[in-house]
Amino acid sequence: MKLLEDKILTEGKALSTSTLKVDSFINHQVDPVLMNEIGRDFAEHFKDAGITKVLTIESSGIAPSVYTAMHLGVPMIILKKQTSKILNGNVAQTNITSFTKGTSYELTLSLDYLDEKDTVLIIDDFLANGEAATGAVRLAKTAGARIAGIGILIEKSFQKGRQKLIAQGYEVYSLARIARLDEGVIEFVRE
Repeated sequence: MKLLEDKILTEGKALSTSTLKVDSFINHQVDPVLMNEIGRDFAEHFKDAGITKVLTIESSGIAPSVYTAMHLGVPMIILKKQTSKILNGNVAQTNITSFTKGTSYELTLSLDYLDEKDTVLIIDDFLANGEAATGAVRLAKTAGARIAGIGILIEKSFQKGRQKLIAQGYEVYSLARIARLDEGVIEFVRE
């Protein structure tokens, strides 16, 4: 998606060979015009997949997911990273390790909102090693839902996430695929 790539080049900051800072338009401050276009793109790509729910992990995936759900006309479900006193009982949980943060956490899905009648589109902000997306897949499958695909805003194509998810049989649709990062350097995959 040229719009996202241009935004990454103008406002993103490559801090190292593995770290891209996009907090001015995705992580801390959100560009709603960009998010609307991202949602439209995901909805258009997956329009014939029979999606009944959009699934994301809090918190950076929420904005693009809500716009995607809006364009598809379906609800959005947020997988929680933090345990809650009111979120108990009918839940599924799994542990994942975040490449970006270098920490592990428990991801929680309320099973009140997802079941075997659902077909989900999983949206995430970054794809590195595929741990977050794989955790989301595990939770959706625990609920009995079918996975239509995985939508990624920014894929670090030099890491193993895409291959891992494709090997599991999932379609991965990434809007910006980065071939190489280095301090001050951002290069995209050209297909």
